[in-house]
Amino acid sequence: MKRFVLLLACLALPVAAAESVKDAAKDAAKPAINLDIGTPPVIVVKHSLAQRSSRLIRFYEAGEIGLGHDGFIYLRDNSRMTLAKRQIAEKLIDAENPERKALIQALADSNGRRDAEPEILGLMRERWHQQWKSGWWLRDAEGKWSRKP
Repeated sequence: MKRFVLLLACLALPVAAAESVKDAAKDAAKPAINLDIGTPPVIVVKHSLAQRSSRLIRFYEAGEIGLGHDGFIYLRDNSRMTLAKRQIAEKLIDAENPERKALIQALADSNGRRDAEPEILGLMRERWHQQWKSGWWLRDAEGKWSRKP
C-alpha cells in the first residue's frame, strides 16, 4: 500500500511541475504594457487631459492642488482661495480624476490587457510623479502633504 501511495505521489509531481511551468510561460507570454500607444481612445483622453493641464498649473504652482499617492489630484489648501476660485479648482479636479481613470482603462483596452489595469495605474502613477515639478505638492499614502524636492 505504501508503494502504491508513493507511486501516485511520484506520478503527480511531473503534472504539478508542468502546470507551474505553464503558468510561468503564460505570464511571460503576456505582452509588455505600452503607455505610449496611439489608439483613438487613448489619444482622445490624453488630449483632453493635456488641455486641462494648462488650467491646473496655476493651482499646482500656488500649492492649492496636489498629486496624491494614488495618482489622482486633490484640493490641498483652499484657505487663500476665493469661493469662485475654489469652485473652479473643484470643477477641474472633478473632471481630471475620472479622465485619469478613463486613460487607465483605454490603455488597458488598447494593449489588449484589461486584466492589467492595476499595473497600468502603477506605471502611470510613476510617470505622473516624474512629471511633477519641484516645489509642487505630493500627498503620501498616509495623507501627509510635502513639496517635491
